[in-house]
Amino acid sequence: TMETSVLLLRACLALLAMPIYLLSFLGIWKPFCRKIFFPYFLEKLSVMHNKKTHKQKQELFRNLPEFAGASGELKLLEIGTGGGANFQFYPPGCKVTCTDINPHFQKTLTRNMKQNQHLHFERFLVAAAEDLSQVASGSVDAVVCTLVLCSVLDVDRALREVLRVLRP
Repeated sequence: TMETSVLLLRACLALLAMPIYLLSFLGIWKPFCRKIFFPYFLEKLSVMHNKKTHKQKQELFRNLPEFAGASGELKLLEIGTGGGANFQFYPPGCKVTCTDINPHFQKTLTRNMKQNQHLHFERFLVAAAEDLSQVASGSVDAVVCTLVLCSVLDVDRALREVLRVLRP
């Protein structure tokens, strides 16, 4: 009957979820997701996303050199860098400061930095978009944040921080 099928389905789901419940109970699940699963998943997703949006990103980042300071040097801050999926679209010689709330992207980020020798990497900061206090006011020419504002806790505060760090 329908009730038996529902009970059987519930039992199967509970059995499948048991390892997650156990890891969560032991306090291992959250660190595993943050350190291993999420960076791995996001790296794979970024590759697929970049394939689909390559032309749009080229067009979007095409005019970045126009934002360079008087010295001709472009200082760029990327919020929510993740593994560095946007690096290939930045202009040569650009000085990039990377931020992310998850320090466990460092491995993927380092690999992408090596593949993008046309850029100069300033530093990696563990910081939320809403608190960029490690970045001096008026110190960057451009700020990039793709697929980030949908996950910040306070969009208005994040945008105020962007305005604060941008060169007047």
